[in-house]
Amino acid sequence: MDLRQLEYFVRVAELGSFTRAALQLGVTQPALSKHLRLLEVELRQNLLTRNGRGAMPTEAGKRLLEHGRGILHQVAQAKEDMTSARGSLAGRVSIGLPPSLSRLMTVPLTRAFRAELPEAQLTLTEGFSVAMLEGLRLGNLDMALLYNPAVSSDLEQTLLYEEALVLISNAQDGAAKNPVAKKPITLQATSRLPLLLPSRPNAFRQLLDHEMARLGLQPNIVMQADGLNAILSLVMDGLGHAVLPSYTLAHYPKNTFAVRTITQPKLMSQLMLVRPSQRPTTLTQQKAKSLLQLVVQQALG
Repeated sequence: MDLRQLEYFVRVAELGSFTRAALQLGVTQPALSKHLRLLEVELRQNLLTRNGRGAMPTEAGKRLLEHGRGILHQVAQAKEDMTSARGSLAGRVSIGLPPSLSRLMTVPLTRAFRAELPEAQLTLTEGFSVAMLEGLRLGNLDMALLYNPAVSSDLEQTLLYEEALVLISNAQDGAAKNPVAKKPITLQATSRLPLLLPSRPNAFRQLLDHEMARLGLQPNIVMQADGLNAILSLVMDGLGHAVLPSYTLAHYPKNTFAVRTITQPKLMSQLMLVRPSQRPTTLTQQKAKSLLQLVVQQALG
């Protein structure tokens, strides 16, 4: 399989157009079509469905697209590693961030990266754990921040931060203003409150469900919403309570919410830096890993 053909295929599949891909790659459209046809003949598969609106990958094409992105990313890594051997930290680093941290970390991480690695290129991808784990294994991501990931032999995990989930309520809620309500609340009492929770497989939701099930409890869920801003907006409107890390309130005015510690047991969430254990790490990636650890401590600590 020719790497150039693979790159041509990935561009067409991503852009959905032979015309746009040819312009981006700097080749003629007939030459592009010829290379992709040769790739289809070699693989004995139709990779693209051509129509009046452009080109879409077939089922076989979707599989090759995932592999192709990973292969091209690893080739770029190899080139970058050779550049590093000459003393210049360049190349690309791809980092996955969970939605709960993306808003908090994107700007400081980008600034730190530009200051320390001005010749390198940073790609940030926001996504849920399942998608980021797949990206790490396919080679589309170099590293990712994940909450409470399962232990796996093909992934190296480094604990960066640990924090207890808290009960977040509307500060104007009568119960929240009660002096008693400022004290810690048990998980059992939390289960009886109207809760606004993300849907599974969100890591915070899974942690809450696991600990409640262990005690024979069921959460009183009034609504599920996949988006922390959406959940906190509902809490602000007095429609229920959230169970999240306290740092998710960093961009809100101080007196917007009432926060209570959850006890018996505490819900401890672990933020891990995860990377493929069997893939070589370039000097640029090592520096990016150090910057990521530093920014996490500054943003959350």
